[in-house]
Amino acid sequence: MRVVKIPFQTPWANCYGERFARSVCRECTDHVLIYNEHHARTVVADYARHFNGHPPHQSLDQHPPEHDPAVVIPLDRAVHRRRILGGVINEYQRAA
Repeated sequence: MRVVKIPFQTPWANCYGERFARSVCRECTDHVLIYNEHHARTVVADYARHFNGHPPHQSLDQHPPEHDPAVVIPLDRAVHRRRILGGVINEYQRAA
């Protein structure tokens, strides 16, 4: 691993970090009242877990990172909702 310095005040040079930071602000911290540093770290950690694990990705053919093509789940199964950050974000998946 090596550190790569980006030019000063050039957000496009670090597009992955900027996208995550904008997503955290828009989808998470704008809707949650943060009490202290520990609470902020917990909220961002929960959001990062959701951001990296649940939504579909273009590079994975619109499947989430945890997708297992060997597991076939019938469409008539119930859909379960998992509340993230007290219901600010919801994750849905079929029961196995």
